[in-house]
Amino acid sequence: MRAAGECPISRLGEPMKRAIAPTCVMALVLLGSRAEARITSVEIKSVELTFDGRTFGPNSSVGAYQKIRGTAHGEVDPADLRNAIITDIGLAPRTLGKVGYSMDIYILKPIDSSRGNHKLFVEVTNRGNKLFGPFNLSGGGNNPTTAADAGDAFLMNQGYSLAWNGWDPLAAPGGDRLTIKVPVATNPDGSSITGRSYEYIVFDNATATSYSLAYAADTRSSATLTMRRHLADPRIPIAPGDWKYADDRTIQLLPKGTPFQQSAIYEFVYTAKDPLVAGLGFAATRDFVSFLRHATTGDNPLAGDVQRAYAFTVSQPARYLNDFVALGFNEDEAGRPVFDGIENWIGGGNGVVLNFRFAQPGRTERNRQNHLYPEASFPFAFPEVFDPLTGMTNGRGVRCSLTGTCPKFLQVISANEYWVKAGSLAHTDAEGNDLSDWDGEENELHGDDDEGNDSHRRSDYVRNYLLSGVEHTVAGAAANSRGICQQFQNTTDPNPALRALFVALDRWVTRGARPPRSEVPRVSDGTAVFSVAQPDGLGVVPQDELGWPDIPGVTYTGLITVRHLFDWGPRFEEGILTINPPDFSGPVYPSFVSAVDEDGNEVAGIRLPPVAAPIATTTGWALRAPVFGGPDGCESSGQWIAFAAREADRLARNDPRLSLEERYRNHDGYVRAVTRAAEKLAKRRLLLPEDVQRYVDAAQASNVLR
Repeated sequence: MRAAGECPISRLGEPMKRAIAPTCVMALVLLGSRAEARITSVEIKSVELTFDGRTFGPNSSVGAYQKIRGTAHGEVDPADLRNAIITDIGLAPRTLGKVGYSMDIYILKPIDSSRGNHKLFVEVTNRGNKLFGPFNLSGGGNNPTTAADAGDAFLMNQGYSLAWNGWDPLAAPGGDRLTIKVPVATNPDGSSITGRSYEYIVFDNATATSYSLAYAADTRSSATLTMRRHLADPRIPIAPGDWKYADDRTIQLLPKGTPFQQSAIYEFVYTAKDPLVAGLGFAATRDFVSFLRHATTGDNPLAGDVQRAYAFTVSQPARYLNDFVALGFNEDEAGRPVFDGIENWIGGGNGVVLNFRFAQPGRTERNRQNHLYPEASFPFAFPEVFDPLTGMTNGRGVRCSLTGTCPKFLQVISANEYWVKAGSLAHTDAEGNDLSDWDGEENELHGDDDEGNDSHRRSDYVRNYLLSGVEHTVAGAAANSRGICQQFQNTTDPNPALRALFVALDRWVTRGARPPRSEVPRVSDGTAVFSVAQPDGLGVVPQDELGWPDIPGVTYTGLITVRHLFDWGPRFEEGILTINPPDFSGPVYPSFVSAVDEDGNEVAGIRLPPVAAPIATTTGWALRAPVFGGPDGCESSGQWIAFAAREADRLARNDPRLSLEERYRNHDGYVRAVTRAAEKLAKRRLLLPEDVQRYVDAAQASNVLR
């Protein structure tokens, strides 16, 4: 037990099992002038003209860009309370009392910084990769280089400097991915630390014969391997003589060359050794961005230029930034905010498995996979709320609120996150009640204007948005592709809305102009349909309550991920899992999805033209094809279930959804419907004019009712 008033520094903020003690806040404030962000040196490995010298901005006002690649070296002081929260930081090797790390960095900037907009766009990498291309209307993958790679250059035409850094210590090297090197924690006597680790293993092919572990195994200790065909099946132990360690990082089935069964679920529990001090990945981003903003030394390529800094994420790094803010890393070591604004795409209310012993940040939970990792524990939402399951009161924004370092935060969630990550917990309390954009006495949800003028005190840094009927899109599903799913995957592009919201975020930060109000399913307006937990640890959404139509050839099971209160053992608050994996014996938090209309399309959230003027039912959930383990859930995929073109076709198929002909009469009617839907969104500042035109042009060029 800690003494009264003692700072709970071991896991402060994740899972943040108690509010921060006032003495801790005072200690953090007093530390504010003690240290600067500790990037100790930057090795610039190359500086080159990029995009073939193409110039950007209206009338080329921004000019050409250069590409800068290098390595940044940093160090943290374990005695600083901002760093003491990092799991195993006290067991890391030190140099002059500091713990060091190094990471890859990558910068795109106007050659003449004075011609840029003096704003920094930081994409937090996804397993070391850059995924900003569809958002930026550009290409080039991890190393955009040519004029064609720049595409329509949404960001460069505005004059942004762009930066990336390695933060994920398990990201695979190569392929121009950005990585980070962090130390291994050891016992005080220098011996290896060991502990239980867990691997969820699925191969959607019939050729894999070995599996690489996240950490080296203590091969002298016992380990278990099990298999099951479907998530609800009982686990079948695989006898010790039917598998072996090929080396301390690899397992294989016996006899040698035996493949893992396609799409079967294998689980391996073993004693691992030599954990990385993975939580340094949070400090690395904090220190790098603070360095770019504030360092005046010659090794800072952006010295004296950055006036505002924004973060943008796609998937895994969105969960990383949820924890980044919750753990206090948006405050640099001088007490200054790191990011002014964050647009967080497809993270939901979840965190990332980073600040743990034997961390596996590449893991992500979905409705078939990775349920038994510590990805999401209370608190899920940013406002401070009471949790009846733990008896705690907390929120992801507690720490930054107390230190005055909260960024403006747009949490943008796809329909998939509601179905596979209990995404509604990002905007409800732990009892399933709506959280408002406002915290005034009237709890007003409406009445916001463009410049933030109103008489109510507001929740001044968080908005939540559901992009209706969108799957967990990274680069966009391929058209007419089922992948491993039963139906065609959902191709609805989220990026037009993300661009408009990013512009709104910038205006919020720079002008105080309030962004569009939150657009999510709510209990209060009847658009929320709650999940029902099942004895096997899964959940369902009843078809009649959802309003899902009976579509010929489409299976509806209602499978959904529900959020359990797991027990990882008494050292969880330290980031150490002594019960690993846990089981589903704990209680369940209430969560919900959006109700759907007569077509099966979601009624809540931001309904982009493919949902508001549809030619298909678009969902955030999908089921696997039988050969790939169906009818289990199809993880990140959604469905695109086309409408019949003509009434006669619809009636012949007994499809309850109106045909395209019945909806729009002809091609021009469809174009008009798309135009109306796009213009309506633009009036609400949820689409930019240029994206409205793109939707109209695409509708005109389509074959709908031609």
